[in-house]
Amino acid sequence: MKILIVYAHPEAKSMNGALFTTAVRHLSSLGHEVKTSDLYQMKFNPVSDRSNFTTVLDRDFFKQQLEEVYATRNNGFIAEIKSEQEKVEWCDMMVWQFPLWWFSIPAILKGWVDRVFAMGRFYDGGHIYDTGVFNGKKAMLSLTTGGAEDAYLDGGFHGEMAGILKPVHKGIFEFTGFSVLEQHVVYGPVRKTPEELTMELERWKKRFTGIFDEDPIVVNAY
Repeated sequence: MKILIVYAHPEAKSMNGALFTTAVRHLSSLGHEVKTSDLYQMKFNPVSDRSNFTTVLDRDFFKQQLEEVYATRNNGFIAEIKSEQEKVEWCDMMVWQFPLWWFSIPAILKGWVDRVFAMGRFYDGGHIYDTGVFNGKKAMLSLTTGGAEDAYLDGGFHGEMAGILKPVHKGIFEFTGFSVLEQHVVYGPVRKTPEELTMELERWKKRFTGIFDEDPIVVNAY
């Protein structure tokens, strides 16, 4: 299988860094093809504007979606964006590795989506959800939190994790056709012992061993 792992954390020694490295090594050891986008290491610019393009449709008024459609038809994305788009198109499964910041994904990861998931190439009016461009591909979120697990349960202090992640699961993954796998969460790693963190990495490896047989979740049920 072909797996793309998009990693968004500024510290390589963090638990996110360990999860990222473990996934790359373990999946490769199982014989899968793995490509990565280490956004901080790449110094990826999250700001989406005319710099995304080598082509110009309208010089007087910038409408990003129209410029994306035009660039799709005229090979008009800059090399950095084109390379990332090709990775997403190449993979059978996409995994995002990140810390939950302000109940959402880090800005650098959201900016990656804003620039890479282009209209005309990754979606359009006739190709969304069940007819999405990435129908048949799988996507999964792997994340860490600051709070403990019981804070993210139904009725918990922060609210149910499924509801927090729905904008990504529904509005990005399912919208473009991906089937969504259950999120993988390490809750409160800063309060775990070294032994517990090692166990979390083993749990992550075990998850990957059978992940291609997992059924997708039903996001609409949340």
